[in-house]
Amino acid sequence: MQKRGGVHGTWEASRIGSAWRGILPLVLIGCLASGVLAEPERPHVILVMADDQGWGQVGYNGHPHLKTPHLDAMAASGIRFNRFYAAAPVCSPTRASVLTGRLPARTGVPGLHKRLCLQEKTLPEALRKAGYATAHFGKWHLNGVKGSGMPILPDDPNHPGHYGFDLWLSATNYFDVDPLMSRNGQFECLEGESSELMVREALKFIGENRARPTFTVIWYGSPHFPFNGRPEDRQGFPEGKHGDQLGEIVALDRSVGMLRKGLRDLGIEKNTLIWYTSDNGGLSTDPDSVGGLKGFKGSLNEGGIRVPGIIEWPGRVKPAVTDFPASTMDIMPTLVDLLDLPEDSMLAVHDGESIVPLLEGAVPERRRPLPFLTKGTALIDGAFKLLSDGKGRDAKWSLFNLEEDPGETTDASADHPDRVAQMKAEVEKVVASVQASAEGKDYPEGRVTQPQRGDSWSEMEEYRRHYDTFQKLKPGWEPPQTKRKSGKRDSDGE
Repeated sequence: MQKRGGVHGTWEASRIGSAWRGILPLVLIGCLASGVLAEPERPHVILVMADDQGWGQVGYNGHPHLKTPHLDAMAASGIRFNRFYAAAPVCSPTRASVLTGRLPARTGVPGLHKRLCLQEKTLPEALRKAGYATAHFGKWHLNGVKGSGMPILPDDPNHPGHYGFDLWLSATNYFDVDPLMSRNGQFECLEGESSELMVREALKFIGENRARPTFTVIWYGSPHFPFNGRPEDRQGFPEGKHGDQLGEIVALDRSVGMLRKGLRDLGIEKNTLIWYTSDNGGLSTDPDSVGGLKGFKGSLNEGGIRVPGIIEWPGRVKPAVTDFPASTMDIMPTLVDLLDLPEDSMLAVHDGESIVPLLEGAVPERRRPLPFLTKGTALIDGAFKLLSDGKGRDAKWSLFNLEEDPGETTDASADHPDRVAQMKAEVEKVVASVQASAEGKDYPEGRVTQPQRGDSWSEMEEYRRHYDTFQKLKPGWEPPQTKRKSGKRDSDGE
């Protein structure tokens, strides 16, 4: 089943977007006269996402063991968010929010191992229509396939190409060193550290397409379980899985340095916007992964959803640190606004908002609170956060003032009964709207046309027929049946 096309209309221009329209004809005239191909006026855009990196797992947030010099330099050069949120406390839903600007439950991805509805309007699709070359590198996890990362099949009805990516070098889920992957459906075994491999491939893509604006998505497989930190990267860290996980972040950070240097070598760093974040909060494997916040991955407490957030764009954005609460749902609306894309590049019902004013040195005002509906219910409205424990009539609601109590230690609902009532009413409104979206009411068809899927690749005949190929490409690779006989287990992990 192929994605539908067709994006028309206009979008209210940001000041940056408006300036491009006036400059572009002059640039084109100059290029024709000189015979020199200039860099595109619209910026290159790179979205980078770690897998399970917590808010505290960066040097600039004071981790007691971990040094991240490249992420620290990026944060010092750009906009560093103190309150950046994944749209969900687990990975698949957050990834859906990045590509759609919508609450994950609207998109067919309310939780793990679901496939993104083909009727969604996506960011890569919108940018491709605007002339961008588009590519995805790394973890996908939006095609409804469970289990550890494997190459995405060429005939998978939900591979990245169906959502607007010209090139994709992708795995179904998390991956580590020497990964088996799929390049537009062709299976490959890459040799090396996975984060560095993804950046190397991304830079090759950008370099080959630099005469056009490029949109590049790098979704790392690190620092997700099973933690294969290299010995040289885990030196000085605690023993066991804790140190291995931190070692993966050392390699990830080094790949960020490779990316920034590669852009400088190409001479395009000032015309490139990089947006860095993680898909959910940190793991308890590293007690310091959440930087003293409450909860870990899987929780709607701050530790499960507050993540590193950085925007770097040396040619446009001045260094700043902001307490403005922003979300992965804001990425698509911001880029649509910034690039002056047609208004209907997004579905009419969306939850993210443009934060372009931040790029211009101002502070936006959120028109609506930030809702969370995966693994529970929460609503963030400025300094306040409403959080439910349980569901339905039995739910117990707590209110936290995150400015005064970022660790969510004290329920302030008794002090603010009117605010609690107002925020609960907002939650009820969002839940009703999301239910209609989940039924397909936002789509022209008025219904969802593709049934959901959530199968383990080890139980899919489509994968079994490729086992011999996988073994030839990666000597030592064993089918999951063999692993079970030898006492090992293939994990369906998140």
